[in-house]
Amino acid sequence: MAKRLILYLSADEHYLYRAERTALELEGKFSADEAGLNAFREYLRSAQGALFAVLADLAGEDFHEEQIPYLRGADREALLARRLAQRYRDTRLAAALSLGQVLTPERRNERLLLASFTNTQQLSQWLDALEEAGARLAGVYSTALVAPALAAALGARDARVLVVSANHAGLRQCYLENGRLRFARLERIGELAPEALAGFVRSETQRLLQYLITLRALAREAGPMQVLVIAPPGQRAAFEQALHADGRLTFRTIDYADALRALKLRRLPEGAAAEALFVHLAAQKPPRQQFANRDERRRYLLWQLQRAIVGAGAAAFCLCALVGGSRSLDVINVRTATAEQRELARSAAQQYQRITSSFPVTDTSTENLKAAVVEFRRIAERSSNPEPAFIHISRVLQKYPQVELDALRWSVGKPGEVRLPTARTQPQGAGEPVDTMVLVEISGRVNATQRNDYRGITAQVQSFASALVGAGYELVRTQLPFDVTSEGVLSGDIGGSAESGEAPRFTVLLGRRLR
Repeated sequence: MAKRLILYLSADEHYLYRAERTALELEGKFSADEAGLNAFREYLRSAQGALFAVLADLAGEDFHEEQIPYLRGADREALLARRLAQRYRDTRLAAALSLGQVLTPERRNERLLLASFTNTQQLSQWLDALEEAGARLAGVYSTALVAPALAAALGARDARVLVVSANHAGLRQCYLENGRLRFARLERIGELAPEALAGFVRSETQRLLQYLITLRALAREAGPMQVLVIAPPGQRAAFEQALHADGRLTFRTIDYADALRALKLRRLPEGAAAEALFVHLAAQKPPRQQFANRDERRRYLLWQLQRAIVGAGAAAFCLCALVGGSRSLDVINVRTATAEQRELARSAAQQYQRITSSFPVTDTSTENLKAAVVEFRRIAERSSNPEPAFIHISRVLQKYPQVELDALRWSVGKPGEVRLPTARTQPQGAGEPVDTMVLVEISGRVNATQRNDYRGITAQVQSFASALVGAGYELVRTQLPFDVTSEGVLSGDIGGSAESGEAPRFTVLLGRRLR
C-alpha cells in the first residue's frame, strides 16, 4: 500500500506527516525559506511512489460569494473558470465552492463561494517541487475546507457554527452555514497563558461576529450562533470559565483529548496542536472540493485508474476462480456418479450371469430365444379379443333403446367368408380385396316403430348402423328389413312380421382391420 504523506504549511515552518488509519507520524520538518525548500526536494528523491496532499494553514485567504445560472457539465465548468479569472489574477489555487441553489422568480441560480489565497507564491514553490519530483499529488486543501468535516465529527448540528481551534499557525476561525464553509480567518497568537488565550478567543469571536454581520453573511436579527471551541490540552476549565454565553453567542468547549477520541486518532507526534485534527481528516476524509486542478493531479488520477484496473482484474480473477471451483465440483460429482453407475452396471451384469446360469440347458442360443420372445410378443399384439368389440356395441345400444338385440356373432376372417342370408346393401369398394379383420355380426329388431312404417324402420336401422362406425370399426354390410328392387318392388320381411306380431329383423356386419 502506498505511503500517504500530508504537507502542513504554515507561515513559519512546514511539517510533513505520514498518515495512517489511526495515527500520525512526523516525517520531516522544513523551514519556510529557500533552505527548507531545498531540504524538501532532497527528501522527495527518497519518497518515490508516495501519495502527497498539501494542507495550507495560512493567513490571507479570500472568500467571495456570487450567484450564477444553474448549469451542469461543460457549461458550468467554463462559467466557473471565467468567474475565477475575473476575481483572481492567479487562478492556479482558486476554487469555487457550491453553497446550494437559489430560486428566483425569473430563473434558478446557484450560490458559489469563490476561495483563494492573496499570496499564492508561498504555496506555488512547494507545489513546483512536487511536480519536479514526479510526486502523486492527491489534492491541495486548506484548514478551512476541512472544517465542515471536523464539525460533523465533533457532533455540531446547528445551522450556523463557528469552529475555533488553536493551531500551530495561530487561532483558526471557520464559519459554517448548513454544513458548508462561508468564511474563515487566521489570527497569529504568541505564547499566552490559558486565561489570556481564552480571553483572546472570546474577543476575536465577537470581532468576527460583527464582521459577518457587516458583510451580511449573518443576519443581525438571527438567533445565537454556536461557537465550537477546541481547547488545548489541560485548558478546558479555563476556557469554560472565560467563555460565557450571551444573546448572540453560545459556546461549547471540547477538550483536545476528547476531539482526538472523536476522530479515532490514537497516536500523534509530540507537541502537535489542533492542526493534527485537520491533517488527519485531510488524509482519511478529504473534502471533495479543493484547490489543485486536474493537470497537477494527473499522476494521482492515473494511479487511481491503475488501482481500479488492478482491482477489477483481481475481482475478475476471483470470479473465475469461483466459477472454476464450481466446475471442478461438478466434474467431481459427475465422476462420482459415473463410478456409481459403472458399479451398478457391473452388479447388474453379475446378477444376470447368476440368473442365466440357473436356466436349463437348451439346444439353441440366447439370441434365438430372444428372437422367439420378440416374435411371440408381436403375435400376441396382433391377436384379437372380443371384449373391445362388445364394449363398443354396448355403448351404441345405450343410445338406441328401441333396438332389441337378437344375436351377436364375433369372428376373425375376411368379409367374404361371412355370408348374410340376403346381402342387399354393401359399402363402396366392397368388391376390392380386404385384409383379415375382426368381424362382428349384429342381428336385431326395431320395436318402437309401427310395424307397417317401413320408411321409419329403415331410417332407424341406418342410423344405428352409422352410430356403430367408429373406434376403428367400419361398416362391411347391412341387411335392412325392407328394400326396393330394381323393378321398384318392395321386398323383405313384409307382412310376415306383422302377421306373426314380431318386429322386422335386420343384420349389420362390422369389421376392424388387424394390424
